[in-house]
Amino acid sequence: MSTIKKKKLRIKKKNFIILLFILFLFIFLTTKTVKMISHTIKNHKENKVVEKQKPQKRIEEKKVEEKTTIEDNKPSYYKEEYKERYEKYQNNHPELSEEQIIKNVNMQLDKTHYEDPIPAQYLNTEKVLVNKYYYLGSDYVPDNLETISVQYALSDMKLVHEAKEAFETLAKSAKRQNLNIVAMSTYRSYKYQVNLWNKYAKQDGEEKADTYSGRAGHSEHQTGLAVDVYNEKETYTNFEKTKEFDWMQEHAHEYGFILRFPKDKVAETGYQYESWHYRYVGIDAATYIKENNISFEEYYATVIENEKNS
Repeated sequence: MSTIKKKKLRIKKKNFIILLFILFLFIFLTTKTVKMISHTIKNHKENKVVEKQKPQKRIEEKKVEEKTTIEDNKPSYYKEEYKERYEKYQNNHPELSEEQIIKNVNMQLDKTHYEDPIPAQYLNTEKVLVNKYYYLGSDYVPDNLETISVQYALSDMKLVHEAKEAFETLAKSAKRQNLNIVAMSTYRSYKYQVNLWNKYAKQDGEEKADTYSGRAGHSEHQTGLAVDVYNEKETYTNFEKTKEFDWMQEHAHEYGFILRFPKDKVAETGYQYESWHYRYVGIDAATYIKENNISFEEYYATVIENEKNS
């Protein structure tokens, strides 16, 4: 075969290979394009289906939400007469659990302080609650007021019999540990509280006075169950810094007393923290309150009132 023929044959072969490559490339690109178009169409259809389903799903979810009310899974201390108040409070506080909503409304926290106050119940018992929502009449004087021994109190300090006996036992136990717990303010009459609160209001203004002093009829000192203490060395406002305070934190409940206005319960009690103010509630209640880290308001709203309705 001549050199020229061989050369032409090689050229034809090379062109054929190039043609095959181009054909293969065309088929590959065409196939890929068709797949992409098909995938796009499929996704578009699926999105339409999802969009059609979403409104219906939202409607179904809404129906479920509408069926779930605060009455579902209600705790034992739920009060039917507060139903509208629960719902209103829930609308204003959607971040709270239903249990907390019921508890707060039972504590009257949906009201402003001193708004439409309620006469105190359980008079002359350790269950009585007196605060910015519950009040005592101007003529109320507790039964069985007795004077605390001057060994454990300033002169003429009075508590009701059960509280007086419990406080003397508490103070005596503390003395055995070389601790000095002295009652410096106990029972106060309605008239006394009028003058005291007016003095504070004049001194600091009404708004400030309300954070640390109860208005007449709203001070639990009138119950004869509250006692302010100190150790005769530090001023009462520094009681938290004393060994006596540490002992009270550990043992007060064993004698039926609670720290009445804790640091973390200002919203519930309505008063600023007072390390010196204690309240007699009885050993069982004091132990329950300590173990559950709750205020007397919470105990009253979930336990005492629940006992009345059961």
